[in-house]
Amino acid sequence: MLHKAPAAFGLVSFLLHDGLDRGRIRKHLLLFSAAAPVGAILTFFILNHQNKQTLADYNATGIAMLFSAGTFLYVSAVHILPEVSSKSSRSVSADGTVIVREHKGFTKLELVAIIIGSLLPVGISLGHNHSH
Repeated sequence: MLHKAPAAFGLVSFLLHDGLDRGRIRKHLLLFSAAAPVGAILTFFILNHQNKQTLADYNATGIAMLFSAGTFLYVSAVHILPEVSSKSSRSVSADGTVIVREHKGFTKLELVAIIIGSLLPVGISLGHNHSH
C-alpha cells in the first residue's frame, strides 16, 4: 500500500496539468483512494461465498493477478505512452511566423527498449519451476 501515496501524487499532478478544477480533482482522488479498500472488501466477500475446494481448484489469486497486470498494461499502453511519446519543436520562419511541429510515436531505440522490457519477464520465467 506504500505505492498509493506516489500514485495519488502523480494522479493529482496529471489532473492539475490537464487543467481540472480542484473540486473535480478531489472527487477523482476520493474515487482513487476508495478503489483499493472497496475492491479488497468485495473480493473478500466474493471469495468467502465460494466453496473452499472450488477456490483451490480455480486458482482465483492467479486470475486476479493476471487481471490486475492486464489492466495496468492497458492503461499504460493506451493512455500514458501516447502522452509521453509525443514531442513538439518550435521554430520561427523568416517572416516571424511560429512553426510548431509535433512528432508522435517512438524512436527506434525506445521501441526496441519497450519490446525487450515486455519480453524480459517471459524470458526470465522460462524453465522456472515452483515445485520444491
